[in-house]
Parts: sequence; C-alpha cells; structure tokens
Amino acid sequence: MRIFGVVSFVLASLCLAGCSSTSGVDALQMPSNETTSSVVRPSAPVSKGVRTAVAERTVETASMSGVARIKPPAPLLDEDNASASDENSRPFGLAEEETVNFPAADLPDGVGPPVQEAALVSPPKRLSRAAPAMLASPVTRYAFRDAKPINFGRSSPRHLAVHGVDVSRWQGNINWEKLRAQGANFAYIKATDGGDHLDPMFMKNWRNADAAGLKRGAYHFFYWCRTAGEQADWFIRNVPKVDGALPPVIDVEWNGDSSCKRRPSREKVLEKMQVFMDKLERHYGQRPVIYTSPDFYRDNLQGAFQNYPFWLRAVAAHPSKVYPGRKWLFWQYSGSGLSHGVSGRIDLNVFHGDERQWRAWLGGGQMVADAD
Repeated sequence: MRIFGVVSFVLASLCLAGCSSTSGVDALQMPSNETTSSVVRPSAPVSKGVRTAVAERTVETASMSGVARIKPPAPLLDEDNASASDENSRPFGLAEEETVNFPAADLPDGVGPPVQEAALVSPPKRLSRAAPAMLASPVTRYAFRDAKPINFGRSSPRHLAVHGVDVSRWQGNINWEKLRAQGANFAYIKATDGGDHLDPMFMKNWRNADAAGLKRGAYHFFYWCRTAGEQADWFIRNVPKVDGALPPVIDVEWNGDSSCKRRPSREKVLEKMQVFMDKLERHYGQRPVIYTSPDFYRDNLQGAFQNYPFWLRAVAAHPSKVYPGRKWLFWQYSGSGLSHGVSGRIDLNVFHGDERQWRAWLGGGQMVADAD
C-alpha cells in the first residue's frame, strides 16, 4: 500500500512535468508566417521594384476577395511621379464624362483598370519644351514604305524634304520614337469631330508625339449636321493652346459612312467653314489649314479661300493635276503607308517646300505655296 502510494506520487509528478513542458514550447513558438489577403509581410528587406510589385499584388488580391481596397503606402511611388501635380494626370480641357472612358486598349494586355489611380498609374509626362529646338534641322532621309505604291514620276513626293503623318485612334498605340526615326517631322492628330466626339487617343498621341520630337497639330472632322459655332467651341475645349503647335486643321469632305447625310449648298458650306475658322483663328492666333478631298473640293471649294493654306489629298496623281491652279501647303500622297512605329497602315504627307521654308513657316510665316 505504501509502495503503491509512492508509485502513484511519482506518476502524478511526471504528468505535471509533461504538461508544463508542452505549455513552455507553445510560449516560445514564432508567430505564423501566414498572411491575410489584405496584408503582405516581407520577411526580409527587398528592392524598391519588388516592394512596388508586392503592393500592387496586395491591392489586386484585396479587391478580388472583397476586402476593402488598400492604397499602397506613399514611399512606394517613384520620386519623380510623387512630385507631379494632379493637374498633369487629366487631359487638357477634356469633358468630365470623357476622362474615365478611355479604351481598354491603352492598358497592357491582361491588366484591368487600376484600383488606386494616383498610386498605381504614373502621371503623364509634362509637355516637352525641347521639341522645337530638336526640329531646327528636319529629318530629310526617310524610310516609309507603301502598301500600294504609286509612281508619281518626276513629281514624286520623295523629292520634297519634310515628311509627316496624320493619325487617329485607328492607328492604335504608336511608337512615336520609331516613327520619328523613320523620317516623320510632323504629325497631325485627330482631336474632335462634330460637337461632342473626342478621339480617345488624342491626348496620348498629342503628348507622345511632342516627347518624340515631332511638330504636332490637331484636326477637326467637320460634321454638316451641327452648327459651326458649337463645333469650334468643342475643338477649343479639347485642344490645348500651346506655343509651337502647328495651326489647327478643319477636315471637310463628304463622308458616306456618317450618320449625317446632309449635303448643304456650296454657299452654306462656305459660310459654315468661315464661322468655324474665324473662331479658331481668334483663339489660337493661327490661320487654320483646310484639308479636303477631290470630290468635296470640286463641289464646293474651287476658287474659294484663296488666302488660306490647303492640305490636299491626292493619292493617285500630283495635286497640280487633281486640283488645277490651287496653291497648297501639305500634300497627303498615301493612305497606305507602312512604318515600324505603327501596326497597320498610316497616312503619309509632305510639306510643300525645302528645309529653309519649313523653318520659316514654323516661325510664324503664313506661307501659301505655289500650285506646282
């Protein structure tokens, strides 16, 4: 009985010792490395690029799992981006309802809309002020090709020094540096048409063309079912007034694909164009350029607007044959151009003059070149 009591005491003591030992081990265990869907806890110092990627994955995971969206901490932003003002992140004069409606094509493949725009999207670069100096000597050797080449003979546009392009949303994402390297000295960029449509790629093209060193201008496609005044107001609202920009362009032509089938009389056409151009000239301080096509010119513009510069479409023959007697400043000689900077085709244009005349015109001269 006595021995049994001693054995029982020893067994009880061993049990108590085992319990206390287990509790001590638990107390010394390290915290779990598991993280919630809204917290990422790096276990060691990481580089700035990795920290940024971690923060972006954190926000994306939180959004998908229903956790409240989290703004990555401010230090994850690049110093250059952090100093940019909010004003630079919004297109100039863009209608409020348009600022969030840019197409998904602007985003890289597989990337959805940003959760925190200010934190995850770099503000657009400031407009370059170096471009005019870069263009003191234009690129006169160019490497454009043409999907449908035309033999213009002795009047080939290749004999002229200063070439350029015109673009719109249909060219998609443009590599402006490559376009410049191929010989594009200038670009006219689709901005608006009618009184309520803004080309969704306009501001991106406007900034990037300038940053690549091209002289840039904006054009408006005229809509015959809207008043000239409201169309001019819409263009002015969306196209910035910038020193060194090319004069604005009014694009007038008959468009069979348009929902507007109206074809006003010649007198009405000239009246509406004059109202539009006067308003733009007062605002920008530059006389607008008139772009047109052969059929519209034949119906409305022969003999009209002698003191305005013309930009003529002539893709099968020299402008002197298509528009007899008309002085011109720009010639659109191809609608099927090919360039390393663009996927697909692009319009090709040339300036009517040599390098000296190009620089003089950029300096503010209202040159209207001869017809031949």
